[in-house]
Amino acid sequence: MLDLFIRAIRLIDPFSSRDEVTSLLIINGRIEAIGKDIDAPSAVNNVIDGKGLWLTPGLMDIHCHLREPGEEYKEDIASGTMSAVAGGFTTICPMPNTRPPNDCASITRFIIEKGESYKRARALPIACITKGQKGEELTEFGDILASGAIAFSDDGLPVRDASIMRLALEYSRNFDCLIISHAEEMSLSKGGAMNEGRMSTILGLKGIPSACEDIAVYRDIRLAELTGARLHIAHVSTKEAVRLIMEAKQRGVRVTCETAPHYFSLTEDAVDGYNTLSKMNPPLRTEEDREAIIEGLKDGIIDCIATDHAPHSILEKECEFERAMNGIIGFETAVPLGLELVRQGILDELSLIHLFTKGPASVIGIEPEPVKAGSMAEFTVIDPEREFIPTKETLFSKSHNTPFLNKKLRGRPVLTAYNGKIVFKLK
Repeated sequence: MLDLFIRAIRLIDPFSSRDEVTSLLIINGRIEAIGKDIDAPSAVNNVIDGKGLWLTPGLMDIHCHLREPGEEYKEDIASGTMSAVAGGFTTICPMPNTRPPNDCASITRFIIEKGESYKRARALPIACITKGQKGEELTEFGDILASGAIAFSDDGLPVRDASIMRLALEYSRNFDCLIISHAEEMSLSKGGAMNEGRMSTILGLKGIPSACEDIAVYRDIRLAELTGARLHIAHVSTKEAVRLIMEAKQRGVRVTCETAPHYFSLTEDAVDGYNTLSKMNPPLRTEEDREAIIEGLKDGIIDCIATDHAPHSILEKECEFERAMNGIIGFETAVPLGLELVRQGILDELSLIHLFTKGPASVIGIEPEPVKAGSMAEFTVIDPEREFIPTKETLFSKSHNTPFLNKKLRGRPVLTAYNGKIVFKLK
């Protein structure tokens, strides 16, 4: 177990509302003491100078794809958890659109047990709302929850039938569990490859209108309002969706939402040149939408940032744009992209870390321990000024499908501790 002294580091912990420079002593994997005046005992040889560094609770990602079981050539639980801790994440929630889909207790247990075997990060699976993601018959919520799932979603596909979605929301109230909406009206998105607008016209590609998301968000909010159930809207990308969610919260609807770093960092212009690395679902939107996402983060309408880490091999990306799969990897680029919001004066440091820690924890209903004396060492050390270039050789994910490939980024995790041990340390 870990013995470590970290001297004069900036501790940013939204769970205890702390933002201060302090020192930490870790003995046998547990935080022995925190304070400005403590020093390293002679028996502790492992000392880190924290000047210029931040220490935060372990980051949490409530929306990612690990591809196991079934598509391990893109990513597996081993490589996915390694990529996660390299990005500073100690808790991750894999979505159920594996092959076969995670629609039963046995697959849920498989993911949890496989994740635990690597001892790097906590994998809390999200299971399917409907069997086989077919949108026809609900899964066994009680059995799957008892096996360790923390929420339900057919992510990758919406629940098309409103009566089935209503039934899922009503059924979820028996367990007070979370239903996560992939908000897409597929009659509007069918055949679309990118956002419908100026750039799709220039490139001659069939577009997906923002109304495709807005209509689905409205439907699911109204169903949540009707049933009184807990609803979470995944990967919000449009101005109108932010407005609908804000108004629903003001009415007392039990709705939360997330966005991903690419929706506040990029616009549809990133697709120019038929760049398949920027193809995703929902698609990258307009500058107006991007600014609305940023305002939603600033105003607290958007509850958390999730990566939507979606690995694909070159087989699915180095092809015609219309045929390319949707999605980008995100674990290892999330922190530097988030830090840009701090540099631009949009968020302060505590607010940003809230979006990566307390925000997602509140959404899924778990309460991690604050960084305090007596707790097990689980934290992320971030160097906000460390520059790096993600390349095929340096990324820990099996896949490299990101528009930020070979681009200089600023700020990154340099050390991640989980369950009393260092699971990632930048050389």
